[in-house]
Amino acid sequence: MLVISAPRVLVDGVLVGPAVVAVADGAIAGVASGLTYQGRPADITLPTGVLAPGLVDLQVNGYYGADFVDATAEQWASIRRRLLETGVTAFMPTFITAPVPRLASALKRTAEVLRGLPAGGARVLGVHVEGPFISPRRHGAHNTDWMCDPTPDAVAELLAAAPGLLKLHTLAPELPGALAAIRQLAAAGVLVSVGHSNATAAEVAAAADAGARMVTHLFNAQRPLHHREPGVVGQALVDHRLTSGLIADLIHVVGPVCRLAFQTAPGRIVLVTDAAAAAGMPRGRYELGGEEVTVDGSGPPVRADGTIAGSGLRLDDAVANVVAEGVDLTTALNAATRLPADLIGRPELGRISAGALADLVWLSDDLRTRATWVAGELGYGEIPGGVPDGARAGGPDGMPDRVPDGAGGPGPDGVAGAVPDGVPGGVPGQVRA
Repeated sequence: MLVISAPRVLVDGVLVGPAVVAVADGAIAGVASGLTYQGRPADITLPTGVLAPGLVDLQVNGYYGADFVDATAEQWASIRRRLLETGVTAFMPTFITAPVPRLASALKRTAEVLRGLPAGGARVLGVHVEGPFISPRRHGAHNTDWMCDPTPDAVAELLAAAPGLLKLHTLAPELPGALAAIRQLAAAGVLVSVGHSNATAAEVAAAADAGARMVTHLFNAQRPLHHREPGVVGQALVDHRLTSGLIADLIHVVGPVCRLAFQTAPGRIVLVTDAAAAAGMPRGRYELGGEEVTVDGSGPPVRADGTIAGSGLRLDDAVANVVAEGVDLTTALNAATRLPADLIGRPELGRISAGALADLVWLSDDLRTRATWVAGELGYGEIPGGVPDGARAGGPDGMPDRVPDGAGGPGPDGVAGAVPDGVPGGVPGQVRA
């Protein structure tokens, strides 16, 4: 057993403290107020900050120079390891619009890559496919030449490519055949999200009637709120069946509007990064969905025409940004932990409570990641006073080389891997208060 104490702990969605968390066999054994657990003193004492569940990101296109749609096994391993630096312990790699056969091939290839990776690092929760069933009128950074209507055969091709791997799909519900596609995807256990859509509020409500439960990057690439036509944004905010992702870099969505979303839809906003391959990299040229994007150090990645193409945001920075804008800390942390985990059907993640998996993050008082544990094993950071015997597994880099039985989702749930020399850790274009 490992006992960790902290001045503040997010226990099952509620901030308490001081408190201790006991970890055994990769899971949370229990939580207690004070400085001891059943009379046992803490093995690790965190002097400041907050101990929270590991962060959960449902929209990550890539990171550290690689796009997940065509990343090598070595790049997958490196990204999954380095995501722990940002506090993320579980995430959903995202493939943007491409021809359906190409997306199906990417899903097949990803399933093969995941099967061959060693354990450790941030967990993969399945794949988020964003498109190609989206509106050319709200295409954002997606290639309009590859967009199409959702036919039953096209949906079936994606579902059959790697059974069980497709877990989240973004589409525009106003397209011909979209409501049937939503029902088809939902019946297969896929979370359906409305996005890149010019739908009216009524069309979004019809999507929710058909089984959609999410809206992708609220306010971005969708029909905005109007006082006579609420659009995607209006329906997302008032429809209690829908939870919205929010890119809180304060560029995609400015601070007061982030605060508005949290106030209007309490418990129905989840923070996402929409991070692209350029995240964590210096100025230069990178790719998103097979097309070039540029980072100049002044903001997020952009296409040649100036269209924002993903972000360089860290999820711990997203939490810090909304807190700086007036969202209370408990609400902000839940939006990056418990709420996305529950939304994707993984209630054993995103919470500190008995029986949950021991994926944890120590955030400093300014909400920067100081240390991260996966299944109770230290994967990133330095601990005050050193690491007790048995609290860290793996080789000399400190990465765990195993994940306890039952800790996995689709495929191997964690990956350890070496980080190539010279990969910088800074994230361009992020905004931090």
